[in-house]
Amino acid sequence: MILKKSTISFVILLYAVAVPFLEINDTHVFNPDWTPHAKIHEVWQLLTNSSIGIFCLWLVWVKKELKTSVLISMLVTGGFLIAYSIQNLYGGSMKYLDGSEKTILGLNIGVVGFGVGFILLSILYFKTHNHGEKLNNRWLKGL
Repeated sequence: MILKKSTISFVILLYAVAVPFLEINDTHVFNPDWTPHAKIHEVWQLLTNSSIGIFCLWLVWVKKELKTSVLISMLVTGGFLIAYSIQNLYGGSMKYLDGSEKTILGLNIGVVGFGVGFILLSILYFKTHNHGEKLNNRWLKGL
């Protein structure tokens, strides 16, 4: 159980702490080339995701509600992956204005982090979901 909680917590910390750490600087929030409207959306997204992360950590460690926390965290990480995959539709990019991009082994750092996170969360969700079904089936058989 501690491995499941730690895995979920790691992914939560990616979107609730690491992303704000990487974006509260002159490349994002304080970027002079960004419009004020884009900046308010950025800060809103950071605050929302960090608040969701705090809630999900509470679900995991206090309420022991892993499945809900995993599902919510999948929505956050999956949302980024979808936004990245359709970036050409709206003129988005993970490259900075100078053309650089944060990468790991030639892959965008966000795609790697959230991709691995989403896969881990998916595995945990389906294990938790299937485990729940087995418990329910045992309960039904006892009736």
